[in-house]
Amino acid sequence: MPHGLTRRRFLAGSAAAAGLWAARRVPLAGAAPTAPVAVAKCDAYGPELVPSLDRMFDQLGGLGRLVKGRTVAVKVNLTGIPTVRLGKLPAERAHWVHPRVIGAVAHLMERAGARRIRVLECPWASAAPLEETMLRAGWDPGEILGAARRVELVNVNWLGEAKDYRRFDVPGGGLLFPSYLLHPAFHDCDTFVSLTKLKDHITAGITLSMKNCFGNLPTTVYGDHVPEDAPLEVPNSGRGAVFHNGSRQPPRIAAPEIDPGSPRYGGYRIPRVVVDICSARPIDLAIVDGIETMAGSEGPWGGGEGCRPGVLVAGTNCVNTDAVAAAVMGYDPMAAGGTPPFRDCDNFLELAEGKGLGSRDLDAIEVAGTPVREARFDFAPFFRSRTRHRQLSDYADGAQGS
Repeated sequence: MPHGLTRRRFLAGSAAAAGLWAARRVPLAGAAPTAPVAVAKCDAYGPELVPSLDRMFDQLGGLGRLVKGRTVAVKVNLTGIPTVRLGKLPAERAHWVHPRVIGAVAHLMERAGARRIRVLECPWASAAPLEETMLRAGWDPGEILGAARRVELVNVNWLGEAKDYRRFDVPGGGLLFPSYLLHPAFHDCDTFVSLTKLKDHITAGITLSMKNCFGNLPTTVYGDHVPEDAPLEVPNSGRGAVFHNGSRQPPRIAAPEIDPGSPRYGGYRIPRVVVDICSARPIDLAIVDGIETMAGSEGPWGGGEGCRPGVLVAGTNCVNTDAVAAAVMGYDPMAAGGTPPFRDCDNFLELAEGKGLGSRDLDAIEVAGTPVREARFDFAPFFRSRTRHRQLSDYADGAQGS
């Protein structure tokens, strides 16, 4: 691991973490796949952004091998109601991936030969064009649409002109559901990219490239108020009932839960859904925007504070990438469930490793670019200082997305 930080040195470097992470660890279940992860310091969304990303993609073996001549789907993280802010911070400086990162990625993909680029998101309780969600947040969608010659914005929360949802089976059987229904845009692409934010998460501990894909799930199918006999034409809620607390099953068009007797607790259920989705619709490229973000929660509804880690992380294996990003956040990706950052949940990285998706062991992952120890920005103090916004608790229970 020439440029990285081994787990041994990581733990030795934090006396406080030693006490928190003293809980029993689960041994690794065989060798899991690894691929290089690129880390770069980047302090702003200005001229340095494109060359930083370009250099990172070169460190991963080049963007051309992933996108040349292909249709590329990029799932972005625009979680929650677009008008909700963290204090005076606009969404892109807190809980949304920054539009300049989306534009920079699209630009570099076109330069590498991508045939078509589709930006996907499942916006909160909306069947309107994705442009409308961006406009409500004060964005200019034209800046993203103009970043490359063929860019499309797709609201995957409803079918639009598509005829049917596509069923994605979980290879080897799911941890919570055997299959999931997704918009055909997730099927009709050659390369799938998860472009997300570096954040804590109330239910899943952290939200990075893998948790971002929870937002693949359409609320027209999995929403709280979907009739049993058919999906909704217009979404009107979050997915709390089906996924977070398991108080209901999805409509008959979707597969029922494997074990209706399993725990009805978000900290058990959401990590398993995340691993299922990333197994059923694998991520080909993971990109994490940690230049400016928030810590303590995944969105303003959970409290938290804005912060500036000034870092980008990218990789072609989502488990490897999220493990390195977790270490950049000052967390141990090998932490047991019930310990930071997985305080109230199972460690989805451990579950993913058990499914053979990738290794979370820092000793096994090659890190290119900036060493983790130099990129590290500790999130734990922010989490300890956060307070829940009780007036938004009902919204938070249903709105927790990516």
